[in-house]
Amino acid sequence: MTRLVIKNIGHLVTMNAERSELSGVDMAVENGVVAEIGKDLTGPQTVNAQGCVVTPGLVNTHHHLFQTLTRAVPGGQDALLFGWLQTLYPIWARMGPEEMFTSAQVGLAELALSGCTLSSDHQYIFPNGSSLDDAIEAARSIGVRFHAARGSMSIGESDGGLPPDHLVEREADILNDCIRVADRYHDAEEGAMLRIVMAPCSPFSVSTGLMKDSAALARDKGVMLHTHLAENDEDIAYSQEKFGCRPGQYAQDMGWTGTDVWHAHCVRLDAQEIDLFARTGTGVAHCPCSNCRLGSGIAPVRQMRDAGVRVGLGVDGSASNDAGHLLDEARQAMLLQRVQNGADAMAAREALEIATLGGAQVLGRADCGSLEVGKRADFAIWDMSGLAAAGNWDPVAALVLTGPHNVRDLYVEGRAVVQGGQMVNVDLREVITRQNRLAARLAG
Repeated sequence: MTRLVIKNIGHLVTMNAERSELSGVDMAVENGVVAEIGKDLTGPQTVNAQGCVVTPGLVNTHHHLFQTLTRAVPGGQDALLFGWLQTLYPIWARMGPEEMFTSAQVGLAELALSGCTLSSDHQYIFPNGSSLDDAIEAARSIGVRFHAARGSMSIGESDGGLPPDHLVEREADILNDCIRVADRYHDAEEGAMLRIVMAPCSPFSVSTGLMKDSAALARDKGVMLHTHLAENDEDIAYSQEKFGCRPGQYAQDMGWTGTDVWHAHCVRLDAQEIDLFARTGTGVAHCPCSNCRLGSGIAPVRQMRDAGVRVGLGVDGSASNDAGHLLDEARQAMLLQRVQNGADAMAAREALEIATLGGAQVLGRADCGSLEVGKRADFAIWDMSGLAAAGNWDPVAALVLTGPHNVRDLYVEGRAVVQGGQMVNVDLREVITRQNRLAARLAG
């Protein structure tokens, strides 16, 4: 790969161990990694970043990309989690491969424009011939790093679960497909663009047997584990009624704690569960906008981080957000912790750290999340000359506090994904037209 030099960087946010911020420097990229940071660097290709803030790429630790086709659905706009799910399951059941591919393209493009270079995705429905491969192909078309979580549901309404029976799968089929996608797609090497995750949807949509079998299979294949946990009060009540314990204890009993596990939401974790996650290295995907949208509550992020729990950000599915803007999540995370714990509870820089390095740590990506020599060249260039940031005294804090809303340029593995605020690899007009056509078909 040709050497690329980002010149005259106004403010370089490294997220290294010292959390260094450098001004007036250049950054050279070679073979997908940061090769040099210093003054007066040269190369055959250069990008001028004068007056800009350059950050590590933002990392999204939880999404349901198929949901971008069901934004602002009237029946789910004002519902709590369980009622919201029951409204949307019949709609999602009408989706197929084209819907899955297109909705993933839209969701990932939206993330990329908001500065995201690495996203996970939790797909737990596979109706009408759709598969995890659909979202994987969409990620390749956009050009971002992708952790594809093969989700599952096996307990339908007739067995006391929430999803309709025709949306659940046989557990043997689930495990066989997990093996297929892990064997075909998972790349454990440093710099991997694609990894596979095993991810039963939630403790209330699969059996205890599938939870245990998924954990065993994931460890045999060397992949990570992901599910929803302790999202709201209904979630806690269900766990206590069905399993006789709180969600944290259930996770521990099922083998779902450890450095290879992260759970989404964790809004209602108590002090003992926070301590369990800290001791075991279990990660958390914090989804503040979705938690607000569904009225789930404010996750104890301050307490988690003070205890040593790894925390990253997630936009969650577009049916419960309804946007997919990761920098907005950082701002919302900061504001909610201030509402709960006081104005000094979380600084803008800490929120930015959670959105970058924190997310990379949750996803087990030691090669990403910071801009240092030898780390992957995943970075966002933010133009601070526009209206949103006008008059700011601190450009780094301004990213979280004021904007800009979208990146000027985004690079993944040293390759441009966004340039001049425009997607490089896809025609967004065509993608949006296709998305709107498919959404209208689902609605009508």
